[in-house]
Amino acid sequence: MTEESAFHNKYSLVKGAARRARQLQSGAPALIDAKSTKACRVAQDEIKQGYVRYSLPVRPATPDPHSH
Repeated sequence: MTEESAFHNKYSLVKGAARRARQLQSGAPALIDAKSTKACRVAQDEIKQGYVRYSLPVRPATPDPHSH
């Protein structure tokens, strides 16, 4: 599984890494033995190694304003 397929697109990857980095900065323990002390880098490495997954929320379908 590639990063792209796991995260649907680059925006989702960035959003997932940012969320995980905030968790790390708030005191969550790292899930890997990281080489870096930077939360953003650790989050990216966790994602690449498959320890963190990000799922897109299911949005309700919006009605088409032109269908009557």
